[in-house]
Amino acid sequence: MGALPLDANWRLAWADRGFRGRLAATVPALLGTIAVLAAFVKRVEARPGVVLPDPVLAVLPARDATWLAFALIYAAILTALWRLARLPRRLVQALQAYALMAWARMAVMWVTPLDPPPGMIRLEDPLVQGIGGASEALTRDLFFSGHTSTLFLIFLAVPGGRSRPFFLACTAAVAAAVLVQHVHYTVDVLAAPFFAYGAWRLAGRLWPRTDREIRAGVGGSHTPM
Repeated sequence: MGALPLDANWRLAWADRGFRGRLAATVPALLGTIAVLAAFVKRVEARPGVVLPDPVLAVLPARDATWLAFALIYAAILTALWRLARLPRRLVQALQAYALMAWARMAVMWVTPLDPPPGMIRLEDPLVQGIGGASEALTRDLFFSGHTSTLFLIFLAVPGGRSRPFFLACTAAVAAAVLVQHVHYTVDVLAAPFFAYGAWRLAGRLWPRTDREIRAGVGGSHTPM
């Protein structure tokens, strides 16, 4: 069954009181999570940690891949928002999964104090730097990779079609970029998709599809792998 027009999808979702309640709870919860995460990573930045042995980084010369990484990140995010705008329930589930993933990052970062890999070239967002000027780049928000996990979450959230290989390619390319730049240890990158998948599945279990939604064919909760 073809996708419904954007406004029809939102009217269908908005008619569901459960959707309205989840949307109303999700937005402030997500904003609160982002605020907590911003304060948390600053605290982590001031905490000393350990340097992990990493045979991959040991043979990989550090190179600056900042522009490539952020070009792919922003392209993937904008494309995902455009696609998910037609699927309100799926969009809200993605936002919930991102919040769950952020709390998971804070939990594992707290118990894994790490120093940055040797030779790290700081990854600074060119857009943020251009708008807000110079800011202190983070170096100890390591396990697990937030950029890699976010892109893999997008891959899971956006339903099938030609865009899914694009999101998977972006995930792989950004994962390679942060390794080339020595921004993350290899384990940070390898673990990221598993945390993203767990957050997506948990968000889906917290919000199963309704019978009406299944009949309409919009905004499914689970993405087949």
